[in-house]
Amino acid sequence: MATRWAPALCLVAGFLGNANAAADFDPLQYVDVLIGSTNAGNVFPGATLPYGMAKAVADTNSGSNQDDINRCDFPKKTRVNHGNFTPANVKAQPGYFSILLDIGVRAEMTTTQHTALFRFSLPNGPGANGTYPFVMQDLSDLSDSRQDNGTVSVDPQTGRISGGAKFLPSFGSGNYNAYFCTDFTGPAIQDSGIYVNSRATTEAKDLTISRSINGYPLPGGAFVRFKDATNPILARTGVSLISTAQACANAEAEIPDFNFDSVTKAAKDAWTAKLSPISVSTGGGVAQDLITNFYSGIYRTMVNPQNYTGENPLYKSGEPYFDSFYCLWDSFRSQIPFLVILDPVAVAQMIRSLIDTYRYEGWLPDCKMSLCRGYTQGGSNADNVLVDAYLKGISDGIDWNVGYQAVVKDAEVEPYDWATHGRGGLDSWKKLGYIPVQDLDYKGFGTMTRSISRSLEYAYNDFCISLMAKAMNNTADQEKYLDSSENWKNVFYSEQTSFLPSGVDTGFKGFFQAKYLNQTWASQDPLTCSNIDTSGIACSLQNTGRETFEDSTWEYGFFVPQNQGDLITIYGGPGEYVRRLDYLHDQNITNIGNVSTLHRDMTIPKHQSFVQILTLLMIQEPSFLTVFQYHYAGRPGKSAARSHFYIPRYFNPTPGGLPGNDDSGAMGSFVAFSMMGLFPNPGQNVYLITPPFFESVNLTHPTTGKTATIRNVNFDPTYQAIYIQSATLNGQPYTKNWIDHSFFLEGKELVLTLGRNESATWGTSVKDLPPSTGRYVGFNGTSSDQRLRGRSALKYRSEAWRMGAFAH
Repeated sequence: MATRWAPALCLVAGFLGNANAAADFDPLQYVDVLIGSTNAGNVFPGATLPYGMAKAVADTNSGSNQDDINRCDFPKKTRVNHGNFTPANVKAQPGYFSILLDIGVRAEMTTTQHTALFRFSLPNGPGANGTYPFVMQDLSDLSDSRQDNGTVSVDPQTGRISGGAKFLPSFGSGNYNAYFCTDFTGPAIQDSGIYVNSRATTEAKDLTISRSINGYPLPGGAFVRFKDATNPILARTGVSLISTAQACANAEAEIPDFNFDSVTKAAKDAWTAKLSPISVSTGGGVAQDLITNFYSGIYRTMVNPQNYTGENPLYKSGEPYFDSFYCLWDSFRSQIPFLVILDPVAVAQMIRSLIDTYRYEGWLPDCKMSLCRGYTQGGSNADNVLVDAYLKGISDGIDWNVGYQAVVKDAEVEPYDWATHGRGGLDSWKKLGYIPVQDLDYKGFGTMTRSISRSLEYAYNDFCISLMAKAMNNTADQEKYLDSSENWKNVFYSEQTSFLPSGVDTGFKGFFQAKYLNQTWASQDPLTCSNIDTSGIACSLQNTGRETFEDSTWEYGFFVPQNQGDLITIYGGPGEYVRRLDYLHDQNITNIGNVSTLHRDMTIPKHQSFVQILTLLMIQEPSFLTVFQYHYAGRPGKSAARSHFYIPRYFNPTPGGLPGNDDSGAMGSFVAFSMMGLFPNPGQNVYLITPPFFESVNLTHPTTGKTATIRNVNFDPTYQAIYIQSATLNGQPYTKNWIDHSFFLEGKELVLTLGRNESATWGTSVKDLPPSTGRYVGFNGTSSDQRLRGRSALKYRSEAWRMGAFAH
C-alpha cells in the first residue's frame, strides 16, 4: 500500500492524500467501502474519486478542544487515544466519509481529483465554556516517513495553512516531495500559530522542522482557532507533487465555493458513471450481500492506481501520468484485465503512462508509487499488462511500437538496478535457460533470491512478448520468445517429494526446484512459503534464502499459464493433474488471501514497523488462477465449485470480510470476475467460463456501446445447481469452456444451462479446452506419454496458438 501523506487535524484528523444503464439503477447502493477496513484488509475506506489523487479519511482523532492550546494532544501517537467513537457512527460511501465522535464532533469529507473538503460540526455554541474550536495540520505522516526539513506557514488574516515536506515511499526506493494548501470558511478566526512536539505558540506563524536525532521526524505543524462553533467549519485542502502554489491553485480551481453537498454529489456521480456499465439481475432470490460483495469488489479496482496527470515533476510530457501501481505483480493477474473490460479509456491512459515512463526513465516500472520506483517482486510484469491490453484492442493514443521496444528491452537488457525494474540474471537465463540459485550476476544487483518463481515468471513474460510479436507479424521474435517461454521445464525436478509438517508423505512427486549454476539441484521444501508452512518465516523481499515469492512450489507448480498441456502431461495426465490441484486446495496449502505464515486471527504487535508488517502480511495472488485451472483438464465444473467455495466463505460484506490485503485492488477484481462468471488468463485473449452468481450479468462496453450478456438458465440462488450442462453463444451451441475478448467488444450473449451435477460433456473435450503451447494429451484415449520436442514442438505450438488463441 503506497504511503499516503496525511496532514492531520486535532479534532478529527483527516487527509491522506456515460453510464449506459437504466436511469433507476443505482449501483452505489450496493457498494460498501468499509469491506476490508479491518482484519488486515488494508483497503482505503475514505473518500476519493476513481483513480483520484486526493484521499480523505479519519486517520487520527482527538477530543481535545480546550481553551489552553497546550492542553491539546499534538503528537499523533497520543492524539489517537482520544475521541472514541462507535463503529455504527461511521458512514462511508463512494466519494463521502463521515465519523461522529462520542464527544459530539462530526467530521465529514469528500474530494475532487486533487482536493479534499472537510466539514466539521461541533456541539458547542458561541464561546461555550470559554472554548474555541481548534483545527491543526501536521507535517508528519502515520508511518513517520518524513525526510529532511518540513515547512509550514499559517496566514494570520485568512487562516490559510500551507507547506510541504519530503517523504519516503512505502515499498520502494527514493523519496518524493508533497505539498498542501488548506483554506477555511465558516466561523471567524480567533487566532493561529504553530506547534512543535507537545507545545504550541500563537507568536510564530512559520515553522521549519527537521528530523529528530533518532531518525524519526519531530512532530510539528500549524493550527487555527475559531471564535465559535455556531456554523460548521469547512476546511479545503489541495495537494500537489509540484509546489505549494500548485496545491493552492488545485484547490481554488476544483472547489471554488466550498459547497460540500455539490462536491459530494459530483464525486458520487463520477463513481456512478464508472460502475453503471455493469448491471446484474437483483431478483431470483439472490442475497443482497452477494450483490454488495460484487459491486464493492468492482469499486476497489478503481481506488488505485491514481491519476497524477499534471503532477509529475520528474519529466515534462503531454502524456497521462498514473502512479501507485502497487504492484504490477499483483494487478496484472486480474485488476487491470478487469479494467480492460470496464474502463478501457482509463487503461489506455495507464498504458500510455507506463510507456512514457519507459521513454524518460529507460524502463517499464514493475511497481511505482509516489513518483518512486517500487521493488520488483518477480518478472517484468508490465510486459504482461501491455500485452494483455494490446491483444484486447486497447489503442487510444498508444504508440504500440514504442511499447514493443519496452517489453523487448525487459527481455534482452539487464539494468544495473534490477531490484526496481527489468530482470536480473539475464546472462544465465539466456545461457542456461533458468535463473540459478546463488547466481553469478555481476552486471546488476537485486535481492538474490526467488530463483524458482523468477524463472517461471520470466518464462511467462517471454510468452506474452511472443504473442505481441506474432500479432505484429514479427515471426523471428515470435519464435524466439515462444522458445524461451518453455524454460520453465528446466527447473522441474521429477524426483522431488513433499511431506506435510506432520511427516506424512503427500504422495506427490515432481516439483519445481532451485538449481545451481552447475545445473545440480538445490533443495527447498515444496511447502515452504505455503499456507501450512510452520517455519514462521515469510517469503518476502526482506528475507534471505527463499526461492519462491509469497507462495510455495506447490502453488507455483501450476504457474505455467502458457502451457498447461505439457504441464498436465508431466503431472501424469488430466486425472493426476486434477488430483494434485484438489490436494492443493483441500489441504489448505493454497491461500486465497494473504497471511502466508500466520493465522487469520493474528494480531500485529503494537509499534510493528511497516516493513515488518509487510513481511508478515502477503497477498498471494498466484492462488487466483489455480481456482479456475481445472478448465485446462476438462473439468470446468470443479472450477465453478471452487469459486463458490471461496465466495462468500472468505469474501463477505463486512469490515473484516476479506481474507487479507487488498491494497492493489487485486482481491476486489478476483471477486468481481469470479461472480461475473468469466476469469482471465491474464496476458492472453482468454476468459474461463463459470456460471455467474446472478441470473444474468450485462456489461455495456464504454467505447463500442454494445452490451454483452451472460445469462443462467435454471439459476439456483442456493447455489446447488452451479454446473454448466450446455451453452449457446449468440443462439448457437457453444461447447468451449472459454471465450475471447470479442465477447465484450461485439456485445455477444452467452446463455448457460445449469444443473446440480457436473457435466461429462460440456467443456471437457480437447477441442473445447483453452489454448496451450503444448499438446493436450491423455484426453479421450490419447496416450499420456506423448511429448513434443525441439523445432517440431515450436512448429506445433505456433499452429496451436494460431488455431486456438484468436478463433473459436
